[in-house]
Amino acid sequence: MSSYKLNYTQDSFGNGDANSLRSNPENGSSLAQSEKAVQELLIQQTPMQANDDHLIEFSEALRTVAKALRGSAEGKALAQAEAAEWKRRYELERSKNQELLHKAPTPLNGVCADESSSKGMMDHLAKSQRLHVQENGKSGRYSMERICSHEVLQDGESNSPNGCNSKLKRKASFKLSWGCKGHANDQHKKEIVSFESGNITTADRSSKQISLTWETNPQTVIIFTKPNSTSVRLLSVEMVRWLRDHQGLNVYVEPRVKDELLSESSSFDFVQTWEDDKEISLLHPKVDLVITLGGDGTVLWAASMFKGPVPPIVPFSMGSLGFMTPFHSEQYRDCLEAVLRGPISITLRHRLQCHIIRDKARHDYETEENTLVLNEVTIDRGISSYLTNLECYCDNSFVTCVQGDGLILSTTSGSTAYSLAAGGSMVHPQVPGILFTPICPHSLSFRPLILPDHVTVRVQVPFNSRSSAWVSFDGKGRKQLEAGDALVCSIAPWPVSTACQVESTHDFLRSIHDGLHWNLRKTQSSDG
Repeated sequence: MSSYKLNYTQDSFGNGDANSLRSNPENGSSLAQSEKAVQELLIQQTPMQANDDHLIEFSEALRTVAKALRGSAEGKALAQAEAAEWKRRYELERSKNQELLHKAPTPLNGVCADESSSKGMMDHLAKSQRLHVQENGKSGRYSMERICSHEVLQDGESNSPNGCNSKLKRKASFKLSWGCKGHANDQHKKEIVSFESGNITTADRSSKQISLTWETNPQTVIIFTKPNSTSVRLLSVEMVRWLRDHQGLNVYVEPRVKDELLSESSSFDFVQTWEDDKEISLLHPKVDLVITLGGDGTVLWAASMFKGPVPPIVPFSMGSLGFMTPFHSEQYRDCLEAVLRGPISITLRHRLQCHIIRDKARHDYETEENTLVLNEVTIDRGISSYLTNLECYCDNSFVTCVQGDGLILSTTSGSTAYSLAAGGSMVHPQVPGILFTPICPHSLSFRPLILPDHVTVRVQVPFNSRSSAWVSFDGKGRKQLEAGDALVCSIAPWPVSTACQVESTHDFLRSIHDGLHWNLRKTQSSDG
C-alpha cells in the first residue's frame, strides 16, 4: 500500500524512490522509520491536495456560471433596448396618425381636377369614413343610422372659383341600411350590450345584410377587363355600347381597352380613359359604379386602382374560380338593370393597410407609402435556403417567432386564397378580422390564428436573422426586408363593396361549394 501512495507524492521526497526504500534489507530500523515518516507526511498533505482539487473544480464551475449569467444579462439588456426603441417608433407613428385624423377637414364646395384639390378631397374622404357622430353628448364610432354618399362627398356646384366643376359629372348619392333577421329595417341599432338589474345581455345583431339604395341615378361607370381574353374583349364591346345607348351612362375604361375598342370601330370615341397616375386619383369622385369582367384577380386589380374609398363593384365571372364574382356574363343586361334600379345587397370586404419601416431610415416618419391589399400580404424566405425568422407583435404584445417558409396576413375575403392553401380556415368575408397563417412552420404546435380587426400587426426581421425576407402584396409589388426592417399592417378604413347576386352568405356558401367542391361526398346508403 505504501508504494501506491508514494506514486502520488513522489515529488515530496526530493531524491527518494519507493523501490529503493523497499529493495535494501540491511537498513532495518531506518527503513521502518522512513516508512513511518512517509505515512505522517501523507496524513498531513493528502487532505490539502484533495482540498485544492475541489477548490479548482469549484472555481471553474463558478467561472462557467458567471459567464452564463453575464451572457444572459447582455442578451436581456439588448432585447429590452430593442423593445424600447420599437415602442418609441410605434408611439411616434400612432401620434402622427392621430394628428392627421384630428385635423379639421376643409369644406368641399366643388371638385377640381388639379393636384391640390385632389389631395384635400382624399384627406376629407379618409376622415369621413370614420363615421363619428354625437349621441347624448358623447362621440360614438360606427353609430350612424344610415350612411349616405352625399354626406361623404358633396356634389360639385358652380361656386368653384376655377370653374373646374364642368369637367366632372354630378355624383350619384345612395344610402346604406341594415336589416335584422331577414327583415328590412332602416334603423341601425346602436346598443349592442345592455346592463340592467345586474344582468349583461346582448341585443340582436343588426349588421347581418347591407343593402344599397340609389337616391339619385348613377351616371358614370368604369369597366375593368381581364387582358388577353377573346371572350372578355367581345363582351366588353357589346356591354359598352349597351350602357351608352340604352342606359345613357358615361363609360370609363382602361387605356388598353380604349385602344381595343377604337380598333373595332371609330364610333367608340365617346369612351373616356385616363392618361397618368394623377388622373387615377380622381376616379372615385367621377365614378358611381365599377364593373369587372374576369375573375377574382380582376376584382383585386380594380380595387387596387382606388387608394381611398371604392365605388360599388359589380363583378362578372369570366375567370377560373369565382369567390368574389357571383354574376354570370350571359345575363349581364338583367343584372345591370337590377343593380342600376336598386336596391341591391352588398358585401363589405375589408382591406389591409400596410407599410414598411426601414431600419436604415434616417427619421422615424421616413416610411414607405401605404399599400392596400384585398386578399393578403405574404412574407416568405424568397430564394434563400434558410428558414425565415420573423418576430411578430400584436399592438404592444409579442405573439411568436415564426420559423418556417413564411407568414400570411390575410383578410377574411382572402381566406379562400393563399391562406387556405397554407392550412388556414375559410371565413365569411363580412367577419372583421386578420388571419394569421404560417407557411410550412417547423413546429407541430403552430396553428393559424384569427385576430380582431382593431389590432395592428407588426412583423420584424430580427438582427440575428440568417437571411433577409421578401414581402408581396396581393401577389404583386415584391419587396425585400433586411435585418431590422418591419412590416406594419392594420385594417384599412376603406372597404370594398361588391354587389351580391342573392345575399352575402348565400353567395359565399355557393362559391365554396362550386369552386372548391367543399365537403362533397357520396351519400351514405340507408340500408346499412
